[in-house]
Amino acid sequence: MNDLITQTPVFILCGGMGTRLKEETEFRPKPMVPIGNYPILWHIMHSYRRHGFRKFILCLGFKSEVIKSYFLNYSSLNSDFTVDLKSNHLKVHSIDHDQDWEVTLAYTGEQTMTGARLARAAEKYLGDSPHAAVTYGDGLTNANLRKEFEFHLQHGKIGTVLGANPPSRFGEILLDGDNVVEFDEKPEFKENWINGGYFFFQNSFFSKYVTKEESCVLERTPLVQLAADGELNMFRHPGFWACMDTQRDRDYLNQLWQSGKAPWAPNFEFVEAAKTQGVQA
Repeated sequence: MNDLITQTPVFILCGGMGTRLKEETEFRPKPMVPIGNYPILWHIMHSYRRHGFRKFILCLGFKSEVIKSYFLNYSSLNSDFTVDLKSNHLKVHSIDHDQDWEVTLAYTGEQTMTGARLARAAEKYLGDSPHAAVTYGDGLTNANLRKEFEFHLQHGKIGTVLGANPPSRFGEILLDGDNVVEFDEKPEFKENWINGGYFFFQNSFFSKYVTKEESCVLERTPLVQLAADGELNMFRHPGFWACMDTQRDRDYLNQLWQSGKAPWAPNFEFVEAAKTQGVQA
């Protein structure tokens, strides 16, 4: 099982323009917006690695050069190094970080929609892997992704989606006539599950359901058809889940991180140790 997990690629959608977070995305793509000292993309990848996954394929588009530069220079930014300016030869003296990730940077087009990004990246980099994980570059969770993968393998259908059950952003008032009988500031949805954005798919999904046409949106025809075919199951996760759509969302995630109690990073001591090594956001 461990070998299967370490060899299963994780496709992360990193190409959107993040228009609802314009304060941050004018100069960088949304996955590079920092939570604490690290891009939210780093947090997402760290969560996968904690559950055994280490192969990442980043589907790039808007400001792809920012993400490419970050990973291309990751080791040198976190290590002592010597550079020969004439030959441009770089010698890294030690690797002062613990990330053993394999990261493929795949440019999938500037205006390409989510489904097409997956199809284009998978055509080049999925290979003969029987399964793949897929997620967005702006969502965090404390879901056990290993257990979700095991659930995916057990039910045998083409796709699995993480079902999230977040609290409402708005207070809920229950009435009896004009009399308020219950006031709940942030009620949780009881059985109203939403798309948590952490998927697992069999290899066949990428050839049968998504296309390289620029207009192919993952959340529309591909997932709608997959569900209609009875090939999509949901892994219920009643715990923490959050999506960084707005500045308010980003501030909330930052507050959690700075508190030392970020739900998506239970091994906070390890993360704090990494921070002292100078990882750049």
